[in-house]
Amino acid sequence: MKQVVLGAGLAFSVGLVLIAGEARLERGVPTWVLAVPLAFTCAGVLVRQRAPLACLGLGVVGIVIDGFVGPSLGTVLVFTDNLYAAALYGPARFSRVLLGVTGVLAVVAGAVAGFLAEDWRVLAVMGVQAGLVLITPVTTAVVLREQRDRAAAERARAEQVAHLAELDRQAAVAAERTRMARELHDMIANHFSAIAIQSTAALSRKDLDRETVRKVMESVRENSVKGMAEMRTMIGLLRQEGDEGENEATRPRLADAETLLERVRRAGMTVEMRVDGEARELPAAVDLAGYRILQEALTNALKHGDSPVSVAVVHEGERVCLSVENALGERGRRAELPGAGAGLIGMRERVSLVGGFFDAGEVWDGERGDGGVGRWRVLAVLPTAVDVTRSGISGEGEGGGGAGSRHGEGGAGRGAWFGVGDGGVGRGAWSG
Repeated sequence: MKQVVLGAGLAFSVGLVLIAGEARLERGVPTWVLAVPLAFTCAGVLVRQRAPLACLGLGVVGIVIDGFVGPSLGTVLVFTDNLYAAALYGPARFSRVLLGVTGVLAVVAGAVAGFLAEDWRVLAVMGVQAGLVLITPVTTAVVLREQRDRAAAERARAEQVAHLAELDRQAAVAAERTRMARELHDMIANHFSAIAIQSTAALSRKDLDRETVRKVMESVRENSVKGMAEMRTMIGLLRQEGDEGENEATRPRLADAETLLERVRRAGMTVEMRVDGEARELPAAVDLAGYRILQEALTNALKHGDSPVSVAVVHEGERVCLSVENALGERGRRAELPGAGAGLIGMRERVSLVGGFFDAGEVWDGERGDGGVGRWRVLAVLPTAVDVTRSGISGEGEGGGGAGSRHGEGGAGRGAWFGVGDGGVGRGAWSG
């Protein structure tokens, strides 16, 4: 505010100096009268930013009075600032209207002056002068206003882009931490399920000798130590800002499935594994998903199933098929072992994320309840190169595309049937 007052005072002082220097047209009025219209225009300078339309109003009053008593050069110069402020700080629509009005006034002023003087040279001179006084400050203000608005729009756009980028970063961090939390659950669940089963068996059996109890306790200790080690590793990764190198180094692979089977064997279950096809390097997402699915399926077999457990890994074309089968456990057995209820959901979600097919449920050889043998089967088909549609790998029946159990017409069969290839990749012998 202080600077505005100083600017208005300076303009008034310069105007008085120009009036005293006779930079005006003589109309026979006292010199001090010319200070009145100058005061009006300078009063407009005081409110040029806070009330630009009032600034223009005061300037118009001053220039009209000055036209009758002068005009004086100082008042005209200050009036140009009134026009400039109204076009720059006033409403956008008003600035465009003001540009048109000043253009018309400049033409009219030149024409009237030429008509009264009856000289076209006066028309040209007055037209140019009116254009300089009226059009030039308004045009300058309009151009500056457009540049200012454009800069504000670009600044707002940049802020929006930065905000969206920050939201994307936060979403990526949240998704990564959620994934790591799921990884932590998958890694620890297998170890502690084995610990719970082994400790339950040791407590429930009173006839175990000292050597057997020692082996059980050694297995419990090994699983607990490995579980704590994996937990520390994952917590370390969660504390980092996403070091891909260490993530790759610590990522479990499908090729490490033998270690999962060994832990199940130590828990007292019989496990067999078969690998068909040529093993090859898998995409990171598929490799990790396959390992976690096997881990969760074996954990479920430990909790709720019985021996024997049969694991099949089939590498076929642009997909890898995983099957885990185990005998159905007795109803109510191990009911004391708590579960999160997220095992099947987690496996299905992992398969869905890589665009594969997942199925889990009971499979019966023969009629259920009529001498049939039941098994629990987990089947996952994971694409390794291209997207796999569900319609291409799901369904029941013979040949490629079958993912269900093969029984019914033609006799009862044994094992899982994978829909990979025209002839299918079967595991086990089919009868009938």
